[in-house]
Amino acid sequence: MAKSLKKLEDLRSHRWYGVKDLRAFGHHSRTLQMGYDREDYEGKPVIAILNNWSDMMPCHFHFKQRVEEIKRGVFQAGGFPIEIPTMVLSEPMQKPTTMLYRNLLAMEVEELLRSYPCDGVVLMGGCDKTTPAMIMGATTMNIPSLFMPAGPMLNGNWHGKEIGSGSDSWKYWAELRAGNITEREWQEVEEGIARSHGHCMTMGTASTMTSIAETLGLSLPGSASIPASDSMHGRMAVACGRRIVDMVWEDLTPKDIITLKAVENAIAVAAALGGSTNSLVHIIAMAGRAGHKITLERFDEIAAAVPTLANCRPSGKYLMEDFYYAGGLPALQVRLKEILNLEEINGNGKNLGENIAGVKVYNDDVIRPLDNPVYPAGGLAVLRGNLCPDGAVIKPTAADPKFRKHTGPALVFNDYNELAAKIDDPDLDVTENTVLVLRNSGPLGGPGMPEWGMLPIPQKLLKQGIRDMVRISDARMSGTSYGTCILHVSPESFIGGALALVKTGDMIELDVAARKLNLIIDDSELAARKAAWTQPKPHYPRGYGQMFSKHVTQAHLGCDFDFLEETTEPVPEPEIH
Repeated sequence: MAKSLKKLEDLRSHRWYGVKDLRAFGHHSRTLQMGYDREDYEGKPVIAILNNWSDMMPCHFHFKQRVEEIKRGVFQAGGFPIEIPTMVLSEPMQKPTTMLYRNLLAMEVEELLRSYPCDGVVLMGGCDKTTPAMIMGATTMNIPSLFMPAGPMLNGNWHGKEIGSGSDSWKYWAELRAGNITEREWQEVEEGIARSHGHCMTMGTASTMTSIAETLGLSLPGSASIPASDSMHGRMAVACGRRIVDMVWEDLTPKDIITLKAVENAIAVAAALGGSTNSLVHIIAMAGRAGHKITLERFDEIAAAVPTLANCRPSGKYLMEDFYYAGGLPALQVRLKEILNLEEINGNGKNLGENIAGVKVYNDDVIRPLDNPVYPAGGLAVLRGNLCPDGAVIKPTAADPKFRKHTGPALVFNDYNELAAKIDDPDLDVTENTVLVLRNSGPLGGPGMPEWGMLPIPQKLLKQGIRDMVRISDARMSGTSYGTCILHVSPESFIGGALALVKTGDMIELDVAARKLNLIIDDSELAARKAAWTQPKPHYPRGYGQMFSKHVTQAHLGCDFDFLEETTEPVPEPEIH
């Protein structure tokens, strides 16, 4: 049932600006101190613009301009915009991993919105973890929210070839290690792979997550696909500013928009995109903030019935600029209209069916029809077995088909440092059939579940022309990565999961079609190894790292903090004294 339109006295900001007391004097005088007139803010909804800009954030380098465009739209619609910077999660720069800090940004977003006079918010993000973090925080706070995606960078270029961020980095790094390109050519790849601002232009985590945000209904239709440097992107930013003001008066909030069916739409779209494996962890966490419990089984059930239609790297051929010109996300959604729940509402006030009515696909090779998919079904697959009783994930579309059913001996690395030290040893006892195993790289073991899951192919095998093999870890991998990489093994090895018990030489069986991953070993031997296992020491003695270690959930539960999960007990509004 539609809500009644809000009145001025219903706004949160009215408690700051609308009352007549000494505290309100401070609110007024300090706003005037910044050079605003009373006409700028009196009687208007206050719109927070949470800006994830930094000199260490190349993906969002255009946000100084975009924030001004959002402000213009807010003013046009009769709102009062306030820009608030947030902490930065810069995927290429932050160590040990941005995933360690996703929940910290989510907490910051929630508390900024709660503690300031915000009636609605435009969330500026796009680089991998910024999208789920901001959505998680805004959903918990549950004021009208609209996500403005950063947009992908332009296609890369090297020697006349189109190259894609991440995917071609790994490709040419392997060729450099194999001795097939020179150091100077490697530097030329560096110089040509990131030609503009914007996030990765492959179908990595960034584009997957902004597409999910749009499918959930928190971004304006078509916004996720627009290249960052396209003039349409600036116009979209203005439109976000205009629309959020109307959303405030309509009281259209994230929990109105993120229904269970909207979440299921997002899972289906992630599968059709051949999207990042990271999406499982983030969708579970975002859905949880809206009160929906999504299991890995449900994720796999939906994904298994959806063909991969986006012919984009790393699962396909093209890049995001091509995807946009082919029609973008709305065009992919049109292909899926018989699968998706079309009644789900978008932040623009219309439902999905209305928003994609009349949308066309302009290139059938970039966005494939249902009868000619890139991959017939299950672009993301969830595995079970004694190695991963709580689940693991693989992207079959990015794996060599011959390895989707494989049995081979394990070669175990206890941590990433051991892997880095040994992987290029010419005497390493390894063949193409070996199963590389990396442990102590999960949420607690990493710490933070770093993107180490695309284990490098040993140099001796690269020189033989081998470019894929089965690799297993409790880590994540970049959405731009590829190969037969089994990830998110849960429970993780650091807390005694079965991955901690594997020994070099043990046989491991993978069967993607059957959704199985097993260590071929007697239960009694496995139990004996578990009894002899010793818990490693925690990484952090204090601070945020210690809080993370005590409260983060495992991968199959979304890696949120246990104390941030949805509750029926509301958090009180701040007292204004």
